[in-house]
Amino acid sequence: MNKNEATLAERLIRNFKEIPLQDERRDPLYQSQAARLGTGTAARKLGASVDIVAPGKRSCPYHFHHTQEEMFVVIEGQGSLRVAGELLPIKTGDVIFIPPGPEYPHQIINTSEAPLKYLSISTRETPEVCEYPDSGKYQAMVTINGARAFTAVQRTDVSLDYWDGEP
Repeated sequence: MNKNEATLAERLIRNFKEIPLQDERRDPLYQSQAARLGTGTAARKLGASVDIVAPGKRSCPYHFHHTQEEMFVVIEGQGSLRVAGELLPIKTGDVIFIPPGPEYPHQIINTSEAPLKYLSISTRETPEVCEYPDSGKYQAMVTINGARAFTAVQRTDVSLDYWDGEP
């Protein structure tokens, strides 16, 4: 491969079997491994990762995005999609579409005895606000040039006056 081809390949191609998995755990409910595929690529509007959820665990807290749209492709295993207050069965081959907004809070749960592996694809809208209905909190995030420039996690029931702290 010549230098130009190598540069293009590095910016445009990822093999999810070669990206190191990051452990994400919060006992007792959450345990998964994730390979972040879009990091360091030329992608500007799409993010992707491969996620593996341990048996009986959840991938992340129940949440919804105000601007980002998500898609999940179940590669291996089975479990449940908790969405809009319901539990829907999911299995290998299923493709799940989650638009932004409060109508579709969601969470993937591995209800089986084997690992649940899926591809996550999302838009990289910024700024973004993500809400967590179970815990009554939200996270505001701003990303600039692929790097997180601002993050705040707060409770929705704690609010300051617009003029608080101003002279």
